Amino acid sequence: MPTEISSLSQVAPSAKLGANVQIGPFCVVGPDAEIGDETVLDSHVAIVSRTKIGARNRFLPGCVIGAEPQDISYRDAETTRLEIGDDNIFREGVTVNRGAEKEDHVTLIGNRNMLMANSHVAHNCRIFNNTILVNGVLLGGHVHIQDGAIVSGNSVVHHFSTIGTLAFVSGGCRVPNDVPPYMLASGKDRTKVKTVNLVGMRRAGISESTIQVIKRAHRLLYREHYKVDLVRETLVQELGPVFPYELSLLLKFVEKQNEGRLGRGRETARTTAPPESPESSQRKAA
Repeated sequence: MPTEISSLSQVAPSAKLGANVQIGPFCVVGPDAEIGDETVLDSHVAIVSRTKIGARNRFLPGCVIGAEPQDISYRDAETTRLEIGDDNIFREGVTVNRGAEKEDHVTLIGNRNMLMANSHVAHNCRIFNNTILVNGVLLGGHVHIQDGAIVSGNSVVHHFSTIGTLAFVSGGCRVPNDVPPYMLASGKDRTKVKTVNLVGMRRAGISESTIQVIKRAHRLLYREHYKVDLVRETLVQELGPVFPYELSLLLKFVEKQNEGRLGRGRETARTTAPPESPESSQRKAA
């Protein structure tokens, strides 16, 4: 099927379309947008600017993709952008902002992710692969959602938080802190690790022996409140010096989280400009 563009849509002359792209009615594709092969824009979709989209993505009605970040420090720098991989699904009303002039200036979404209706991805976020953001999930700036993680409906994730590999966040959560890999977290006021995400690990094909090791690490970390070094020492005695990959990933994640601030390992990456004085603001206004 050749590329088809509805006569009721607008595509900027500088936009680049791959093979077999389908653009339905009332869509807008802005300047410097690039849309990969076999991607579908159903209708009423805006691909705003400086956005690179891979192959076989689908955007349902009401999506706004690549709009400028909702950040008062943003100055429309030409270096900021949004990059999206392959085989993602963006359901109705999803919004994804391009990067702000912070970190590496880019918002990144990987492959095979599903962003359900009315979810929001803010500037400089990184969504890895095979993740699910359920209806109404809101990600603050600089959030990382690692491979296979699921964030349930109407949860709100704080700036610079990281949701680890195959982690699960329950619905309606306030998430001001990192959630380590393979853990299930819940809580309305402050999300806490409750147990191991057994369903997610089994679906991912992780062996039962490794799952039992992760359960043991969970008990040591979150029930007996061992420090990471003591957990590692205890498990060396029980398992020997060679750990399963999943256990090493979990311990490194928790170690980095503990080295950070406010329960967020990446909080130390935050850069803030000095506050502007009233006098300098008045000079700019003049």
